[in-house]
Amino acid sequence: MKTRVVFILGLFISLPCFAAEAIAVTTAHLQLLINSMWVVLCGVLVFFMQAGFAMIESGSVRSKNTVNVLMKNYIDACVGGIVFWLIGFGLMFGINTTGWYGFSHFAPSDMDGWHWSMLFFQTMFAATAATIASGAMAERIRFIAYIVCTIFVSGLIYPIFGSWAWGGMFGGEGWLRAMGFIDFAGSTVVHSIGGWVALAGIIILGSRLGRFGRNGQSHHIAGHNLGQVALGGFILWLAWFGFNAGSTITVDVSIGKIVLNTHLAACAAATIYMVLALVRGKAILLTSTINASLGGLVAITAGCATMSAPFAILTGSLAGVVVTYMPVLLEKFKIDDVVDAVTVHLGCGILGTLAAGYFFENDLWNLEKLQVQAIGVVAAAVWGFGASIVMFWVMDKVMGGLRVSKQHEQRGLDYTEHAELSYPEFQQDVLADVDNITQRH
Repeated sequence: MKTRVVFILGLFISLPCFAAEAIAVTTAHLQLLINSMWVVLCGVLVFFMQAGFAMIESGSVRSKNTVNVLMKNYIDACVGGIVFWLIGFGLMFGINTTGWYGFSHFAPSDMDGWHWSMLFFQTMFAATAATIASGAMAERIRFIAYIVCTIFVSGLIYPIFGSWAWGGMFGGEGWLRAMGFIDFAGSTVVHSIGGWVALAGIIILGSRLGRFGRNGQSHHIAGHNLGQVALGGFILWLAWFGFNAGSTITVDVSIGKIVLNTHLAACAAATIYMVLALVRGKAILLTSTINASLGGLVAITAGCATMSAPFAILTGSLAGVVVTYMPVLLEKFKIDDVVDAVTVHLGCGILGTLAAGYFFENDLWNLEKLQVQAIGVVAAAVWGFGASIVMFWVMDKVMGGLRVSKQHEQRGLDYTEHAELSYPEFQQDVLADVDNITQRH
């Protein structure tokens, strides 16, 4: 009888312990499920950025190059996704004992569910970094040459720098990360690296036919569809919330602050551009307004989780200044950037990376943090631009030239590269006129 009583008492005493453990396990599992759903959802939003880039770039070129630009954005997501799974993910997030690059998890096929979610999310980031160069080099680069560029960016250039700043998911740590480098969602890792690739590409390619005169005068080449540009701007702005907030990796209360900072920076950048246009007596352009908002989004990406709202607005305002004046400087150097990708992604990426250290909440004006950020900016320049200029130079020599022929550039890359027309009802006449002009000369 006593034994039975002791057993029953022990059971009642232990039941709360078992129940607590079960609740703890269930809560942890539920949190993992919610985090996985959040990361995958944000990854889907980041993928939607490809559509935004496609709309902006295709609207910013002449109608004869619309299909070519759309094809580049579509196929770099396809090729880049495979290459990043095969090589890039391991280089970027594999075991990183040296601080320079990962040594494991190439072409992964056996991981836990959480890391599959992370692989999907980061694959979308790699596609974004690769597609930045597309618009800058539009209307004159050979399609196959661009695909080779995508392979190197997705598989080598982006992952190597990413391993320095973000590496160590499976062990070890990137050397920039170990220094305390701040780049929450990729002002430098994604956007500056993409901007450096774009700058190297347009330097090797040269400007479009007719963009600059023999005497150095600049000739504006207008895009054919500003409606597409505006739609692309809205899509990118929407998807950017997933880009930045998804980088929390977990669902917590910081998400609200991150998306608000993201939004405020974009609003401030566009507003400052418009004010400066009025002060300078210039027309307020739709294209520049959209680029300013994108510049604000790029700039806040590094510090969206570590800035207070007033400093997010300040960062966006500074981005508006960059977007206003940097294209003028690039034009003086005869750098032909079709969509101002170098300004938006490189110029504002550098600004945002430095701001993330200098405007760090609760530790403002810390010069040591600013110094670390500057080291990261310089490292991105040396690696991103250096590797890209070598890549493009070698491709130019080995592949018989990066650039299409003058005749193909005049006809348009839709017809010469893809044998398709975006607006066949009226473009047939355009092609006939080009053929007649070519024959006369």
